[in-house]
Order: sequence, then C-alpha cells, then structure tokens
Amino acid sequence: MGRVRFAPNSQALAMTEPSRKSAKVAWFRRLGPGLITGAADDDPGGIATHSQVGAQFGLNLMWTVALTYPLMTAIQSICARIGRVTGEGLAANMTRVLPRWLVSALVLLLFVANTVNIGADLAAMGAAAELVLGWGETFFAILFAAGSLVLQVFVPYHRYVHVLKWLTLSLLAYVGVVFTVAIDWGAVARGVLWPEVRWSRDVLIVIVAVFGTTISPYLFFWQSAEEVEDEILAGDGSLLDHPADAPAELDRIAWDTCIGMGFSSLVSFFIVLTTAVTLHAAGVTDIATSAEAAQALRPIAGEFAFLLFSLGIVGTGLLALPVLAGSAAYAIGELRGWRIGLEQKPENAKAFYGVLALAFGLGLLMLFLPIDPIKALFWSAVLNGVIAVPLMVATMIVVSSRQHLGPFVAPLGLKIVGWAATAVMAAAALAILVLS
Repeated sequence: MGRVRFAPNSQALAMTEPSRKSAKVAWFRRLGPGLITGAADDDPGGIATHSQVGAQFGLNLMWTVALTYPLMTAIQSICARIGRVTGEGLAANMTRVLPRWLVSALVLLLFVANTVNIGADLAAMGAAAELVLGWGETFFAILFAAGSLVLQVFVPYHRYVHVLKWLTLSLLAYVGVVFTVAIDWGAVARGVLWPEVRWSRDVLIVIVAVFGTTISPYLFFWQSAEEVEDEILAGDGSLLDHPADAPAELDRIAWDTCIGMGFSSLVSFFIVLTTAVTLHAAGVTDIATSAEAAQALRPIAGEFAFLLFSLGIVGTGLLALPVLAGSAAYAIGELRGWRIGLEQKPENAKAFYGVLALAFGLGLLMLFLPIDPIKALFWSAVLNGVIAVPLMVATMIVVSSRQHLGPFVAPLGLKIVGWAATAVMAAAALAILVLS
C-alpha cells in the first residue's frame, strides 16, 4: 500500500490560497505546536507528580524543574524541525534509521502507555469535577472523553487548534493559586539554587518520575505531526522543497518551542511551589493523585485555592487528551500508510479516527476494571521512560543526518543538548527499572 501522508482536503487548500502569502504571516501569529505541546505536558498525571514533589520534599527539589527545561526544549525543537523540514511525521522518519519492526513495536508500546495515561487523566478529571460539584465522577469522565473525541473527529484542525490554544490558558490557574498563599521567596530561591537534599531511594524515584513525566514520547510524535499539519494548511511545502522558507520557519520553531516549554516549566514550578508551602508545611506529604492534592489544599489554603487547582486539572486534562490519543493515531497511521490528519473528514480517514476512538474507549474501560489507577500510571511512566530512549536515539540520528535533512541538520549546540537529554533519559529509564 502506498503511503498517503497528511493529505489535505480540497477545502483546506482552497482556504489557504494563495499559499505563498501565508509564509509572510508574522511568526508570533503561527505559534501553536510548541505552545500546545508544552501545555499538554502538564496533564493531570504530571500535576500529580509535581504535587508529590512539593508535598513530600518541600522546596528542596524545585531545581529539577529548572533542569528539565533546556532538555525538553531541545528534544521538542528537534522533533518539530524533523517534521517541518521533511514534511513527514516522526514515525515515518524513524523507519529510515531503525528497522520497521522495531519502530512498529515502539509505537505499539506508545499506544499502550498513552491509553493508560488517558484512563488515568479521565479518572483525575472526573474526581476533580466531583470535588467541585459534589457528584458525577464517572459521568463527567465519560462526558470529557466523549466531548474531546467529538471535537477531534468533527471539527477540522484549522478550527480545533484554536480550541487547544485557548485551553492552554487553563494552566494559569496554577499561577493564580500561588497568589492565594503566603510565600517566603528567599526560601524559594534557596530551594532552587542551594537545596538541602538528603539522598535516598525515595528522592531518586521522585526525580526519575519528574524526568519521565516531562520528557514523554507522546509529545515527540504530536509536535512533529502538528508541524506537518500546519505546513499543509499554510500551503508552504516542506523545507526540503522550499529551502528559502527555512530561516523564518526554523526561527519560529525555536521561539515556539522555547515559549511552549517555558510555559510548561513555569506551571510545573508553581505546582511544586504551591504544594510545598501549603501541604508540606502542614505535614501533608502523602499525595497520590492530582485530585488528592486539590482536596488537601482545601482546609489549608482555602476554598479559592482549592477551586483553582481543581479547575486546572479539568482544563489541562481537556488539553492533554487529544494530544495523547492523537500522537498514537499519527504514529500508527504513518507506519500503516493511512490517510491521516485532524484536518481530514472522518469518511476520508476512517482508520486514523478509529485509532483515536479506540484509545478513548480503552481509556474509559479502565475506569470500570479492578485496576489501581496509581499503579497503572506508575507502570505507564516506566513504559514511557523505557521506550523514550530508543526513540530519542533515532530522532537524534535523523536530525544529524544530511542524507535525511540536507542542509537543515540541527546545529551543534542543539545536538549537544539533545544528546544530553537522551543520556539523562537513559539514566532515568535504568533507574526506574532498578528502583521498581
């Protein structure tokens, strides 16, 4: 079967004529893949992880958030570059440097991990909704899943992407929470620059969890695929076909990724900060889920802090769900040679949207099975950490290859940080396997 990749429908092409004019749109008006990817990184599972960091260790592990920022920025920028330069997603490019059977196995594991994440996020969103309204945990989980799926299937990407951009604002709830509590900013500075860390197995597990939830494979596939989607909507063509567009587009990718990952890191920082100065200070150190963190905040930080934290869980979940399901659908579709893309009408990409529906369906099924969502999320993080390493190695090989990217290989500095991120994830994966 011949590969049909991100084939645009005629309506999308008509709306983007004349195509070359779109390249002149100011870069800040085309921010999107990096911003959405960064915000989606703070999903309910990520909120739970960072809440654990603050509740269990106070301000002493805040430096982990600062450390992950350059690493996640580099690897996401590399994934975006590959998509924009080649006009193909990450899975398609990986088959050029890894055996197809190995890429297929990694993508299958990605689908499993994403499905578990979807189930855990839906459970957290339903629990947060019940905390606010007093009823309807399962009802709201089903409603969130159905609503997200319907939007992805029936709203074209050029409209749906604006929904995702607005949803990134939900993360500002965690910035707002900080202003509801008293903070010793001198102590915060010491926690970042001169922390008092008593090394132990628990500390190592939490640090590994931070890396695992921050540098996640589903984000690699999503950002690369959305660069291709945006390229088609703009009518620009790949940079290999239109090299004159490269300076402006690569500059946009750099800014988009830096801003998106910076937004993600800032929100993570505030989550750790909030739970450190409230829960940890009050002796509440055992937090397993994001909903538990919200509930624990209620008597300590007040009703408004509780409400902001709970609504943030729902908002970030609504942003993360399409990224989790979509990244798996893109990756599988690329390998199978399907017609793919959220701009496609459902009747033209049945298999692609079928994967989306399957991911949501299996995620919802987890709510009704005797599965501990906390353990499921932990093993999903283990799985993500393990598969991230070969995926990152393949990504670094592609972005360094003139055979694949021509003159648009990554600059030396970006490659150094990208390989450093790969080495850190390899160490984290090894630590997860040893410590678990």
